[in-house]
Amino acid sequence: MQTNLADFIKGTPDGVEAEAILRACVHCGFCTATCPTYQLLGDELDGPRGRIYLIKQVLEGAEPTRKTQLHLDRCLTCRNCESTCPSGVRYGRLADIGRKVIEARVPRPAGERIKRATLKEFLPRAALFKPAFRAGQVARPLLPSALRDKLQPARAAGRWPTREHARKMLVLEGCVQPAMAPNINAATARVLDALGVQLVAAPKAGCCGAVRFHMNDQAGGLDDMRRNVDAWWPYVAEKRVEAIVMTASGCGVTVKEYGHLLAHDPAYADKAARISALTRDLSEILPEFEGEIATAFSRSVAGRSRERVAFHPPCTLQHGQQIRGKVEGVLRAAGVDVVLCAESHLCCGSAGTYSMLHPEIAHQLRDRKLANLAATGAGEIVSANVGCIAHLQSGTGTPVTHWIELVDRALAG
Repeated sequence: MQTNLADFIKGTPDGVEAEAILRACVHCGFCTATCPTYQLLGDELDGPRGRIYLIKQVLEGAEPTRKTQLHLDRCLTCRNCESTCPSGVRYGRLADIGRKVIEARVPRPAGERIKRATLKEFLPRAALFKPAFRAGQVARPLLPSALRDKLQPARAAGRWPTREHARKMLVLEGCVQPAMAPNINAATARVLDALGVQLVAAPKAGCCGAVRFHMNDQAGGLDDMRRNVDAWWPYVAEKRVEAIVMTASGCGVTVKEYGHLLAHDPAYADKAARISALTRDLSEILPEFEGEIATAFSRSVAGRSRERVAFHPPCTLQHGQQIRGKVEGVLRAAGVDVVLCAESHLCCGSAGTYSMLHPEIAHQLRDRKLANLAATGAGEIVSANVGCIAHLQSGTGTPVTHWIELVDRALAG
């Protein structure tokens, strides 16, 4: 794709990156076949190829409009198009750059500004979110449906192991996960403890930065990333941990990009690159222990019949991090009869704050996903991201949990 970027962005870090991405696109349109919003809306401008053209026009000097902004807002940033693209177009980064430019030029209506400001200032702060989440569960029947969806009952965390091990790994507690699903990290700690690994959390680490960054407050998101780098650096510099474990794939894909996103910050570039290199999704850690998991499972529940479980791989896992098959392998080692549903590559509609900003599209995608999951005949659904879990659970009576909880249950017998 030929480009002629306008002076305001030509030669800047964002401009250089955007131009390289635009030039990689060959207009083939394969991406439209796997784009959730294009499948629902049937509008070229609500697919990756159309959005790429819109961003290109703006970066070449065309004046963006509310319509331009809407088409980019409706993108889930699921990055399914990146998995499909034969040319390796990094659409997700281009979308971030385009949205940043358009956000600065196109005023939003007052109500929309208030809603977005509330989400990006409130969600990343666990100290505010946790008590508000508990209050929201009490008032849940009175709240709008988009909020009710996010206020599913939280399962108790259970015991956090206290044994010391020579092998240690950091875990990101996150911003909303400690309130919405405290059991996820606790189950992870118990499983790793049984395998001889101690899980520790840095007290000053918080939101990974994705919430603010992807709501076009990129400066705020980068500040969140710097705070986490500072919180983790003593553990990394002193080689006290061998990895940084992510139990939410949405956080994992973001932290793995710290090195790229902070590459132009001389004070943080090298540290951020090291942090990204050490970051592993939980599904990348557990395969090392599949033999031990299988042995422990066979001892604890030998002969028990296995109920079928359906795995929904989040977009941030399969498209953002390009991780496939690892969760299924660990679950099978734990004696789980795990299956994927039809259209397992498609987004469930959660997409961070998307389900609260675009509930109609999000609910259509959720219901389509749940219908495919129900067709597997599974008695339980598992996923790898807290947002997907809450979003799916809002539309079904079938239990939806994190996959590590199944391993925890299997090892506990």
